[in-house]
Amino acid sequence: MSRERLQNLIPVLLIALALAGFVLHRAGWLAPVEGLLIRASVPLQDGATSVATWFGEVSQTVGDLRDLRQRNEELEAENAGLLLELVRLREVEAEAVLMRDLLNFAQAHPSFDLQGAHVVGRVIGRDPSNLQRYITLAAGREEGIERNMPVVTDRGLVGRISEVGDGWSRVLLIIDTSSLVNALTQSTRASGLVQGQADSSLAMLRIPQGDIVSVGDTVSTSGLGGTFPRQIPIGQIVEVSRKDYELYQSAVVQPTVDFEHLEAVLVITDFETVGDKASEEQDQ
Repeated sequence: MSRERLQNLIPVLLIALALAGFVLHRAGWLAPVEGLLIRASVPLQDGATSVATWFGEVSQTVGDLRDLRQRNEELEAENAGLLLELVRLREVEAEAVLMRDLLNFAQAHPSFDLQGAHVVGRVIGRDPSNLQRYITLAAGREEGIERNMPVVTDRGLVGRISEVGDGWSRVLLIIDTSSLVNALTQSTRASGLVQGQADSSLAMLRIPQGDIVSVGDTVSTSGLGGTFPRQIPIGQIVEVSRKDYELYQSAVVQPTVDFEHLEAVLVITDFETVGDKASEEQDQ
């Protein structure tokens, strides 16, 4: 039989087998064989179903992870934004409290002409010959600032203007060793000079031996000399040194102002001096 005839017979044989299989199936003679084939294919079908289910679950998990990652990135960005907003609101709150305190000071001293200024620099010199302590303000000649004007906060005396420029000025702090302030104790009216010390503390010097000085008493400006207004808080006495053979006694004073955290101050551009007040009382 030639190869060509064999190829022509294959379709006929396939049709014949299909017809025979159909007839046998209808007659029920293939039922045992079909049962065996079905039972044999069940594990394969279960395996294929399990594999398909596993692939579906993996695909779902990958999709869920992708969604979770995206959501996590969104939440992190939102959290960062909220933190920035919280910081901004806290700064606004702190600024409002600071401005409120300065406003309260201004309202409590209506006789003062005041100019507000932000602290933009802080310097503590390390020159062995002079430990300079001063701050720089963002206000100068244009705002009416002049040398020797007192500088305060709501907590008390900061210092005086030592240099002035266009848009800036420098404040010599009362904790500088070259600073001297005429002062009085609140309760006994003991007088003396408050001077800055090398360790950033204050000392009240030249207190007459006959004056009573007590720990815990408040020290304020006396107004003598006209450099500073009267009754500006300076600090609180924490230690008294008195020796009978000396002409004067002294005291250690804890400043009321926190010089390490100054942010905004008030410059007193004009005030009533002790001499002016005494003249007014005499005129009356």
